[in-house]
Amino acid sequence: MNLRTGTWWKTALGLLLTAIMLFPVYWMLNVSFTRDQDMRKSSPDLFPADPTFAGYRAVLDDQLPYLATSLVIGLGTVVLTVALAAPAGYALAKLRPRGAGVFSFLFLVAQMIPGIIMAMGFYAIYLQLGLLQSVPGLIVADSTLAVPFGVLIFTAFMSGIPGELLQAAQVDGARALRTFWSIVLPMSRNAIVTVSLFSFLWSWSDFVFASTLAGGGAHEPITLGIYHYIGNNNQQWNAIMATAVVASLPATVILVLAQRYVAAGVTAGAVKD
Repeated sequence: MNLRTGTWWKTALGLLLTAIMLFPVYWMLNVSFTRDQDMRKSSPDLFPADPTFAGYRAVLDDQLPYLATSLVIGLGTVVLTVALAAPAGYALAKLRPRGAGVFSFLFLVAQMIPGIIMAMGFYAIYLQLGLLQSVPGLIVADSTLAVPFGVLIFTAFMSGIPGELLQAAQVDGARALRTFWSIVLPMSRNAIVTVSLFSFLWSWSDFVFASTLAGGGAHEPITLGIYHYIGNNNQQWNAIMATAVVASLPATVILVLAQRYVAAGVTAGAVKD
C-alpha cells in the first residue's frame, strides 16, 4: 500500500510531462485537419469540428518530389555511414592499431563541430568540384555527422564480441576481412540498426546542409520543401501542418519498429562481464 502511495504521483507526473511534450504533435495533427477559416477564429477548437483533407491533398500535389529526394538522401547516407563506420569500429575494437585512442578521441571531438561551420567548408569544396545542388553532395555531407557517432557505437558493440570467436576463425584460416564479414558483422545487427536509424533521422531532418548546399537546385529535401511552403503559403496552415505530419511519418514508423534494436545498440559496451 505504501509502495502504491509513493509511486502513483510519479506516474501521474510522468503522464503530465509526457502530455505537455506531446501537445505540439497533437496540435500539428489537429491543425492539419482544420479548415483555414476555422483557424482564424479567436480560439481554435481542440478538435476539428469540420475536418478536411485539403491539406493532405496539397501535400500529395506539391511535396512528393521533396519527399522522394529526402528518401534517396536518407538511404544513401545510411549505406555510406555503415560502410565507413563498421570497418572503422572493427579496427578500433579488435585490430587495435597504433593510436586507436587518439582516433576515438578525434571521432568524439568531430561530433562537437557546429554544422554551420562544416557547411561552409563543404560549400567551398563543392563549389570547386561542381557538387553544389546535388544529391551525392548532400549524402556525403550528411554522412559526416553520422560517421563519428557510428564509429563509436560500432567500437563499443564490437568490443563485447568474445575474442575466442575471432581466434577460432583465424585458426580456420580466415583473415581479418573474412572474419569481419562472416562473423563480426552478422553479430553486430543491433549496432547496425542503431547507426542506420540515427543516420537516417539526421539526414531526413537536416536543414543546415540542405539550405547551404542544395538550396535552389532541382533536387531539394523535404526540410526545404516545408520551408518554401511556409514562405509561399503562410496562410494555409492546414497544408503546412499536413506537410509536417507526412514528413514525420517515415522517421516515426522506423523508430517504432526499430526501438528494440536501438535500445540494445546504444547500451552496448555499458556493461562488461
